[in-house]
Amino acid sequence: MKDHKPKILIIYTGGTIGMIENPETKALQPFDFSHLMENVPRVKKLEYNIDNIQFDPPIDSSNMNPQHWADIAKAIEDNYDDYDGFVVLHGTDTMAFTASALSFMLENLSKPVIITGSQLPIGEVRTDGDENLITALQVAAEVDKRTGEAMVQEVAILFENHLWRGNRSTKMSANNFNAFMSNNYPELARIGLDIKYFKDMLYRLPSKRPLKVRYNLDPNVMFLELHPGITPSTIKYLLNTPDIKGIVLKTYGAGNSPSEPWFTSLIREATDRGVVIVNVTQCPNGGVHDELYETGNCLAKAGVVSGHDMTSEAAITKLMYLFGMGLKPDAVKRYFNSDLCGEVSL
Repeated sequence: MKDHKPKILIIYTGGTIGMIENPETKALQPFDFSHLMENVPRVKKLEYNIDNIQFDPPIDSSNMNPQHWADIAKAIEDNYDDYDGFVVLHGTDTMAFTASALSFMLENLSKPVIITGSQLPIGEVRTDGDENLITALQVAAEVDKRTGEAMVQEVAILFENHLWRGNRSTKMSANNFNAFMSNNYPELARIGLDIKYFKDMLYRLPSKRPLKVRYNLDPNVMFLELHPGITPSTIKYLLNTPDIKGIVLKTYGAGNSPSEPWFTSLIREATDRGVVIVNVTQCPNGGVHDELYETGNCLAKAGVVSGHDMTSEAAITKLMYLFGMGLKPDAVKRYFNSDLCGEVSL
């Protein structure tokens, strides 16, 4: 409708963006988003209807866990029909994990869930926070004039000059304002004087279905990162971690690992026990090609599943999601080799 004012819900979890300087003590303290219009007056110019939900207390994103992901997903599910889009404010350290987890949890999502934050608190003079917040609100409100539907219909990370698919993103810098990057999938939009969307890159469901939220995530998964000199006792100890169901094995290059018999036999023992091991490269760019070198091929023969070009954040949260559905190891392997929501190129 012509006169329709976009309705956007802000979900504030915590993080740097939500800090503001106390005028008396000069200490940084959590920002009260109910006073958003007072502290970021430019938001008024958007002429949107904006509401907010806040974590109480706000958390540092280093403390983020699956229960917090469930809290975010519940806020979206409870308000899904009442808002055009959602903006999640989040600390940067685990933002890519949250974006990946939500992309799996929010099945049949057809509205924008835009996650953003900042490198400097919103109360700082040089903050990137207000710019990221305002742009995230604009993206969450954007409608495709051709179809009348939301322009973005997925979980995405907005930071500085780019909008990235959430489950393709990784934090690449602790210092730069452009802190995130998607190395194996193009940007969804570029932010400059205007916002240029790359429509061919935007995710679309084959058919519209009601939102279904998967709350159960199984935390019995972990990373195992290889390094030269890693010992058999270390590998054996980690592979036998009590209750472990899934392991993201971070390998060299195109998916390579030691090819000595001790290593492959330990891997085979674990996969035979039903542990799902996924091969993901340590490299920021590219993916696993386990047929390229004999060392990578050894892993495939030992029952390790290729992670293709998935980020490690997407791989670990995908395992949580699949095991959380109560699937047996063979079914987890099968679904892991599927593209569920744009997280992998097959």
